[in-house]
Amino acid sequence: MKILAKSPRSACFELESSSPYFFGEEFCITLNGKTVRNENRNVFTLSGLQPGTLYTVGAAGQTVEFVTEEESALFNVKLFNAYGDGVHDDTPAFSAAIACLPSGGTLYVPAGNYLLKPVFLKSNMTLYIERGARLVGSAVRGDYPTLPGTIGDINLGTWQGEEATCFASLLTAYKAENVIVTGEGEIDGNGPNGDWYINHRVMRTAWRPRGVFFNRCANITMFGLTVKDTPSWNIHPYFCRNVGLYDLQLFNPSGMPTTDGIDPDACDGVEIAGVKISVGDDCIAIKSGTLDCAKKYRQTCRNISIRNCYMRDGHGGVVLGSEMSGGIENISVSRCLFEGTDRGLRIKTRRGRGRIGITDNIAFSDIIMKGVKVPFVVNMYYNMGDTTGHTEYVYTTEKLPVDERTPYVGRFSFKNMTCTDAEYCAGAFYGLPEAPIGGVSFENVSFTFNGRAEEGYPDMKEINKKVKNGGLYFQFVDSVHLKNVTIENPCGDRVILDGVGEYVEE
Repeated sequence: MKILAKSPRSACFELESSSPYFFGEEFCITLNGKTVRNENRNVFTLSGLQPGTLYTVGAAGQTVEFVTEEESALFNVKLFNAYGDGVHDDTPAFSAAIACLPSGGTLYVPAGNYLLKPVFLKSNMTLYIERGARLVGSAVRGDYPTLPGTIGDINLGTWQGEEATCFASLLTAYKAENVIVTGEGEIDGNGPNGDWYINHRVMRTAWRPRGVFFNRCANITMFGLTVKDTPSWNIHPYFCRNVGLYDLQLFNPSGMPTTDGIDPDACDGVEIAGVKISVGDDCIAIKSGTLDCAKKYRQTCRNISIRNCYMRDGHGGVVLGSEMSGGIENISVSRCLFEGTDRGLRIKTRRGRGRIGITDNIAFSDIIMKGVKVPFVVNMYYNMGDTTGHTEYVYTTEKLPVDERTPYVGRFSFKNMTCTDAEYCAGAFYGLPEAPIGGVSFENVSFTFNGRAEEGYPDMKEINKKVKNGGLYFQFVDSVHLKNVTIENPCGDRVILDGVGEYVEE
């Protein structure tokens, strides 16, 4: 067992386990020898601790000793005239408390319902949201200040990979460092009670807020909390460094586009562990901006570790793109459970996204997928979003000249995975004739199908064909290596190759 994160009054732990997300059997957690509760997850949080105190935690035969962080001050938001009744506006109380909080202090939110407009966090603070406490976003659009896309050289707002004016989020931080948001309470964006989901593709004054938005921050940690019903994405780290997101519960309305769970965007160093996600769009979407932003900042999204997570519903489990012009590198996904998502791994890009940065070194291992329609998709003809995705330039399979608009997608490896009840096909890899996918390797991977499934499209592209229980499709890939791959009773060929350079099967 190891410590993932700690604050003055809480700590998060990860058990050693070969089972994804769930430990496999219920176990007892002890704190200094006393029973706290029973648990069945590999990642869990203990709250209600005291600052600067030595503790010993035991769980499933594993133990760890640690000291909680020191605390310079504890401010109860109720002392700043917060009502916590869900009726009065508690934004002034939160803003005053944060403004007055000393460096290294904790803002304590006791049980209650706190109606809020956007609250801005600052460096060197802990926001501790107690079990039974709910931060509830206002349902009134006019209560949200806007963040301009740019003011001179300063980028404040963003939307889907571009510098654009957006509404501030319920919790917002800009250029803050050493921020902890923890506890066992809820951050409720209250999206369904506003007008955020009406004409959601149309900008009205500004683009929709996220639940939590960190812009150009460093050393950010969130753990133990629930984030739900957000107007768009639950959590959006943007141009951030060293972000830890642990033991979170993220929920958004089913079927609602652009309500992703976590979207690391042009970040360096993000660790996501023990997070359960059930949302209306992608569970985790890794991004690095559109071509103009990539040219301006040349920031790759890199060094992302995702493990012990449970993607319960959503369009994609772990998704790269489609705004990925800055490049995405060094992504590790391990010991995760995907259940009922449309796709498992999903790469979506197209001509026009460009190759300012490359997408390479993507590794999946020790994964279980259940009822995922298509476990693996790499699609370089993605046609959703703006109208450019429907042009012949994007959808043609004729070989075009390579220029700065041509995306580059490199190597992918998949190891020790079980995929049951797939529906449309086992996997679809669509490269460009002028820029093939660099390489795909599968080792110790098995597929079974749901024979009662309907036909469907493997992914979103202009020229498409519905399939059911299909095998692995590879189109324009430099190398494909399969080792101990089983595909049980596919409809048609188990492997289909088109424009593949090297193919090896063991």
